[in-house]
Amino acid sequence: MIHETFSVTAEGSLNGGATLCTYLLELGDEFRYRKRPLILICPGGGYGMTSRREAEPLALAFNAAGYHAAVLYYSCAPARFPTQILEIAQAWKLICDRAEEWGVLQEQTVILGCSAGGHLAASYGIFCGEKFVTDRVNMSAKQLRPRGMILCYPVISAGKYAHRGSFENLLGASYTELSNSEKLEQVSLEKQVTAETPECFIWHTSEDDCVPVQNSYLFALALKEKGIDCELHVFANGPHGLSLAKECTAHANAADAAEKECSAWFSLAIGWLKKRIGFA
Repeated sequence: MIHETFSVTAEGSLNGGATLCTYLLELGDEFRYRKRPLILICPGGGYGMTSRREAEPLALAFNAAGYHAAVLYYSCAPARFPTQILEIAQAWKLICDRAEEWGVLQEQTVILGCSAGGHLAASYGIFCGEKFVTDRVNMSAKQLRPRGMILCYPVISAGKYAHRGSFENLLGASYTELSNSEKLEQVSLEKQVTAETPECFIWHTSEDDCVPVQNSYLFALALKEKGIDCELHVFANGPHGLSLAKECTAHANAADAAEKECSAWFSLAIGWLKKRIGFA
């Protein structure tokens, strides 16, 4: 495995910027597929931190399934929107620049996010073609666009079903101050979907009492209305922040953080990936 750490900085980055950690398979001539797609992972944490439980364990799981992976530990509060999107764009540029060396199929790179990281991943998928992103990294919208998005119990809406803490950290004001503001509208992603938004795999649980499942429903509906392919799985039981939903990623303070039924999300996501990008 090629496991390296890179500093990634963008306008607004704090404390030295973001950190990109690679988990790249070492592939030689004996492999049929010497180049692979890469999954770029954005851990959750309410834009206040980045969860280790939603980082390396996911990267290693995708490695075991045959994919390259990388984790972006992006800037959190007091860094503000759109700093985190610009950090992803810089990380994306690095991956593209090193694609030949690393054996990455850059046009098949997929972005994944959990919780607030799901909001960030979806934000990048929606806004990566905007001039405020493309001009800063000198890349085209086509070059920056993910092949797809995997969103795990994502923060999406800044409206009725908002995870308010995420938006307060992201925008730097109380939710009351932000109410009905243009900024809050911009980061309410069900309202920002366009025909260029990448196709999407989403999973959530009905019992999530932190980020309501309606966030995923609203985003899936918005994608459908724009004619964008979306696969949505909603599991009946399980708390927020399940990661792989296995004992190996169980939270120290949550006895029920391993849900056997929910752990099926990973194999479902691999099936979704193989149907769309495989290793071709």
